Amino acid sequence: MINKIWFFIIAFSVAFAATNGRLELLNQEIFASLKSSLDLSLGLLGSMMLWCGLLKAAEKAGLVEKLSSIIRPAVGLLFRDIPAGSAAMGAMIMNITSNMLGLGNAATPLGLKAMTELQKLNRGRDTATNAMCQFLVINGAPICLIPSTVISIRASLGSSNPGAIIIPSIISSAAAITVGVICCKVMEGIGGNTR
Repeated sequence: MINKIWFFIIAFSVAFAATNGRLELLNQEIFASLKSSLDLSLGLLGSMMLWCGLLKAAEKAGLVEKLSSIIRPAVGLLFRDIPAGSAAMGAMIMNITSNMLGLGNAATPLGLKAMTELQKLNRGRDTATNAMCQFLVINGAPICLIPSTVISIRASLGSSNPGAIIIPSIISSAAAITVGVICCKVMEGIGGNTR
């Protein structure tokens, strides 16, 4: 569907430019956009490699496991219906920890594994449990301690202080996750407890 939408937009733009005698201007804008996209991509490449390397080194050094042990009690309080030693709990903790460190590539498979394990605990196979919904909210609005992608974009665009986004990012993501969890708990109270 998205391919059809893009095709329609491009075809409409070309037809509109041709009927208004601005086909040359459209051509110039296409090449200017390609150049700026390439400049942005090349600028991001070095910064992203640096952050991914640092975060991978932190992961190998055991920082993810240490952070996991710190957040395990909080996750246990949020997900009281899930057994503490279950594979679902372990996958959720690792997913949340990876997201906190900005390791999105590592967090995605862990999130999928967590949902698979939560589904195994689900009695009603065609309905999501409260734990599944809450985990989805937490995964969608994770607290990010190191927003490496945003820092990389800011650096590639010439920001004088690309790391200035760290504190606002932590505050906004903490607010988002707090509101999300409160909404989940309110809805859980309204709808009753569904495992």
